Amino acid sequence: MLIDFHTHAFPDKIAQRAVSKLSYDSGGLEPQTQGTITSLKQEMDRDGVDMAVVLSIATNPTQQKNVNHFAMEVNRDDRLFAFGSVHPDAPDALEELERIHAAGLKGIKLHPEYQGFYADDEKMKPIYRKISELGLITLFHAGDDYGFLPPYHGMPEHLLGALRWLDTPVVAAHWGGLGQPQKVLETLCGRDIWFDLSFGYSTLPKEYAQRIVDRHTPDRLLFASDMPWHRPEWELRLLNTLDISDSDRQKIYCRNAQSLLGL
Repeated sequence: MLIDFHTHAFPDKIAQRAVSKLSYDSGGLEPQTQGTITSLKQEMDRDGVDMAVVLSIATNPTQQKNVNHFAMEVNRDDRLFAFGSVHPDAPDALEELERIHAAGLKGIKLHPEYQGFYADDEKMKPIYRKISELGLITLFHAGDDYGFLPPYHGMPEHLLGALRWLDTPVVAAHWGGLGQPQKVLETLCGRDIWFDLSFGYSTLPKEYAQRIVDRHTPDRLLFASDMPWHRPEWELRLLNTLDISDSDRQKIYCRNAQSLLGL
């Protein structure tokens, strides 16, 4: 079994526009899906993915309810697990977290760049405490972002600070921090945090990938792609060059995700 812990899709009526804008803002990244749920599942089938986590981001305070309505619809699909999102500046963020939990969503996606906050900012403490109270997973965009200039707000040191207030599973996307492998090794490896292995192919040197696997251990790693921006098959190419036992590969490919998602 293969579970992709990091994918994106949008409502049909805005998918094309959303993917085109994100591609342009990131310097012309070529999307591998059309941005819809239908096209996501087609690519899952093509690359042998059995289940996927679909992540949405509330990029402004007034958007979060619509974002979460979509996530709740997606979550009805027996192959997909949708995470909700809240915006740090929304006055009803805590109430929205309760609604997300009541709807049966397993987690929350937060993006420090798109949402304009440092991951270790004190203002996030009530949100993190509510997430922990509800038993939700928190998945952060971590490290650089091609659509923004530094300073970045979700660097390894910021995520380490956020762990003070989060008592439920935390996932740092992109091998713990896109473009920051040395900081990941020094700051996050060995900590009580999961890494999703999305967007590593062609961006993360093999030597760093092996060192992160060895130091953080396969027990805390989750296979992921970041569709539509990278393909699962591409990420498997990188993993297939690493020295990982068959049993540990199964942890990365599905067993760790099954444990987090309660499967």
